Amino acid sequence: MPTQSKKVDPKQSSFAPLGSMFESYEIQDKGGYITQEFQDFGYRLSCELGDEKHKSLYIKLAKTVPRKLLEEARSFVIDADSAKSKARLFMWKLKQLREAKKNITPTK
Repeated sequence: MPTQSKKVDPKQSSFAPLGSMFESYEIQDKGGYITQEFQDFGYRLSCELGDEKHKSLYIKLAKTVPRKLLEEARSFVIDADSAKSKARLFMWKLKQLREAKKNITPTK
C-alpha cells in the first residue's frame, strides 16, 4: 500500500523569517569598527573604568602591553570600591606592575 506524503503549505510553516529573529536584539554600539580582539578588550576596559573619552589609549595598551599586566591592574581597580577615578588608579597600578616586571627581569 503506497503512503501518501503530506504537502506542507509554505504559509503555515513553523519557521520564522531570519530577519524577525534579530529584531529583538538591540545593539549598544553606536558605530565604530571593532574587528580585532584587542580592540574589543580595550573598549570594554575603558567602559569598565568609566573613561570612554580615552578609549583609544586603552585599545593601544591592549595591543602593546602584556595581557597579564592589564588583567592584574584591572582586577586591582575593580576590588577598590572607594576610588575617585578608576582610570587614574588603573594607570598608577599598571605603572607599578611595569616597574616591578622591569626590576625582576634578569639582565645579562
